[in-house]
Amino acid sequence: MRGYSLEQDLKLLINNPKYSDITILCKNEKNLYSCRAILAARSEVFDRLLYNGMKESYEDKISFPTINSSEMEIILEYIYTGSVSKNSITKENIIEIYCIADYFQLPELQNFITEILKNTLENNFSNYTKNYSPELLSKAVEAIMLSETNILLNLLVEEVATIPLNSIEFGRLSITALEYLLSYTFDKEIPFVTSEYEVFRYSVILTAKQVSSNAYKTLKKQLPTLEQIENSAQVEVEDKFIVDHQNVVDELETLVKYIDFRRIKDQIYIIESLKIIPSEIIISSKELDLNDIRGIPIYRINESDYAWDESACGSKLTIMDNEKVVCASDSCVLHQNVRAKIILENKGIFEWDIIIMKVCFYAWVGVCASEKFDYETFAGGQSTGWVLGSHGCCYNSGNLVKDYCPPFGDGTKITVHLNMNKRTCSFTVNGIKYPAVSEWNNLPSKLYPIVSVNRSGCFQIQSHQKI
Repeated sequence: MRGYSLEQDLKLLINNPKYSDITILCKNEKNLYSCRAILAARSEVFDRLLYNGMKESYEDKISFPTINSSEMEIILEYIYTGSVSKNSITKENIIEIYCIADYFQLPELQNFITEILKNTLENNFSNYTKNYSPELLSKAVEAIMLSETNILLNLLVEEVATIPLNSIEFGRLSITALEYLLSYTFDKEIPFVTSEYEVFRYSVILTAKQVSSNAYKTLKKQLPTLEQIENSAQVEVEDKFIVDHQNVVDELETLVKYIDFRRIKDQIYIIESLKIIPSEIIISSKELDLNDIRGIPIYRINESDYAWDESACGSKLTIMDNEKVVCASDSCVLHQNVRAKIILENKGIFEWDIIIMKVCFYAWVGVCASEKFDYETFAGGQSTGWVLGSHGCCYNSGNLVKDYCPPFGDGTKITVHLNMNKRTCSFTVNGIKYPAVSEWNNLPSKLYPIVSVNRSGCFQIQSHQKI
């Protein structure tokens, strides 16, 4: 019934020829029907187009040959009702709708779209982020005026910065998008996950792919990944002619200025052998000692390094499955702890996953310091233990932080995010990321992953898996 909801009543006017006095012609030759007064009242652009005293002021049609009707319908829904359905904004149209909203000077719709993207990225919907954010960034840098103040563009570039470049298939990230990513993160304190050698490798191969298939195949073969280098006793560098060598050098020039060769140490001989980087750049980079990852490094630690430490384990806990799984015996009535072997220190961000294979009466996940830590006593009651419990609360030194997240149980995946730059800790629980625990400020400079379990509890540790 009409008269109960202004929004619902105004929806009746959208694309309704009965109440229309102007037809909008779209890219796909589909016509939409609208009211010129409403359009003009809601958008300065429509006002100038429809009430300018020129022919558009008298004609009953207006054309937008670059806008699809499905996109224009979303714009009309917002103009008429002040809102749009979240489900109508998808990965296929989010950049287009954002740009159309900018064209029609609808800043609140742009803010709405930005919030949708922000919530999606924060909630770590991996199919949307890892599987599509390179394409979204590639579309965005072509369509949006590049500016470090554009929030939507920043969200995308900062998301792609946390994806290892060698996991992004060549061609999914455009050269323009890669250039913007590297310029945005160059010499800045922004979380970044890819080592500088891999940045160089990806840049060269992506450039070569654009030049020719022969150059692409040759350079892909001559530039091993870090993993291949680490798994090989000795990497032999082939002195092989690079097809279209000069074209690759020329195309690579815009990217080279945003590659920090000061951060590439052990692999520099491979780069020198290719003869595609000026020697003066390489020579000047050898004197400095910097991290191999730019910005605030996100360390993707090898899977083999994540293992429970039998020498730092409660007496009623059992470690199994190649030291990946810890289980509490039936006699373990009170909580006991086990820490991982890996030491987390130096600046950067460390992330790992804990899988709760079987929950116990309050399961706890977090970090600990080695000083004065007792593995036979509940971690959260100690001054050097910081843990999140399965009832959704956090504990340290016996101090409780309530309602950090909803309760969780069997099958839960918890990602621990330890920021050693800020000395803070946050958690992602079942794909939803929560903020840093504000009460845990200024954590120690050396920490270990830890879990605290009792009877029937069974936990697995692994490197962080985005998918």
